[in-house]
Amino acid sequence: MAGKKRLTFTLVALFIAGALPHKAQASKNTRTLPPKTYSLRSVHDIKPLQQKTKSRLTRNLSSMPKGHSSRLTHLPKNQHIRAETAPALCSGNSCIEESIQENSIASAHKARVVLAREKAMATLMRQLGKPYRWGGASPLTGFDCSGLVYYAYKDLLKIPIPRTANEMYHLRDAPFIAQSELQRGDLVFFRIQGRGAADHVGVYLGNGKFIQSPRTGKDIRITSLNENYWQQHYVGARRVMMPHTLR
Repeated sequence: MAGKKRLTFTLVALFIAGALPHKAQASKNTRTLPPKTYSLRSVHDIKPLQQKTKSRLTRNLSSMPKGHSSRLTHLPKNQHIRAETAPALCSGNSCIEESIQENSIASAHKARVVLAREKAMATLMRQLGKPYRWGGASPLTGFDCSGLVYYAYKDLLKIPIPRTANEMYHLRDAPFIAQSELQRGDLVFFRIQGRGAADHVGVYLGNGKFIQSPRTGKDIRITSLNENYWQQHYVGARRVMMPHTLR
């Protein structure tokens, strides 16, 4: 009996001895587990904090004086103009300074054209009464029709002026002009002998008049464009006096 009790005591002791390391290990594992519980709790704690901060910021912004929050992100109107180095102050749908500048440029171009045109007109008028000379392009010997135009324009234009009426009629640098839109200095063309697209040229003077060197035996003269003869032979007009064609 005593031996049996001794065996039982021994088995209990061994059981207790074997269980203690497991308990110690379990305690150790409990202490060294990754703080998952704490991490999740931290995330859930941060979210309300963010919402709370956002609500506080919104309340602060809404309590600011009217227009104050916009100044946080937008420059004053005049500062925008300085930052962008705006060339003009606009009123309504137009920029006053820009409009003035454009008008000034347009006026300067117009003045150049008017000046060059009057020089050409003066040169042409000095040739009145001089004789027609086939192939002539000099006031000393006389002019044919295209020679007269060439002499009046050659020093005023930077585009090349052809020497014949037909070549002038095909000058691409000079746009075609409707007869109703003719201005002083425009070239007017006619087909008289049926050679080429045009075989005669004159210079429009305004008021339905043009200057020409007609033919052999005739002098340089001013003629009405409205005469039936010239209307019947009229083929078109080109404008050579423009800002971009002037020297």
